[in-house]
Amino acid sequence: MGLILGVIIAIVAYAVVIYIVGKLGLGMEVSGFGGAIVAAIVISIVTAIVVWLMGLLGLSFGTGILGAIISLIVAAIVLMISDRFVSGLRVNGFVGAIIAAIAIGVVTWLIAWLLSLFGL
Repeated sequence: MGLILGVIIAIVAYAVVIYIVGKLGLGMEVSGFGGAIVAAIVISIVTAIVVWLMGLLGLSFGTGILGAIISLIVAAIVLMISDRFVSGLRVNGFVGAIIAAIAIGVVTWLIAWLLSLFGL
């Protein structure tokens, strides 16, 4: 039960972040919260597949600045792929995808930090 609840919380949190970033106009637009939830699910699935495939190839993201750069590029590519599958999501090119990925990463980090303060 804990895993399912964690996945649901993560998808809702990502949807909120995607919705906020979409409304801020940071390289991505979302039609509504329903579109943000669908986008969060698609982005989560595509990210899991990319990480799994990279693991099969023996590649890891690593840590440090190189790992952060690789993670941002993968996140931007995932956003651009998700743009093709989600009708309510529009990404404004690769630069827009990078900006949106940075914004999503910062907001997600802030949410995780706030939740850790409450022991969640």
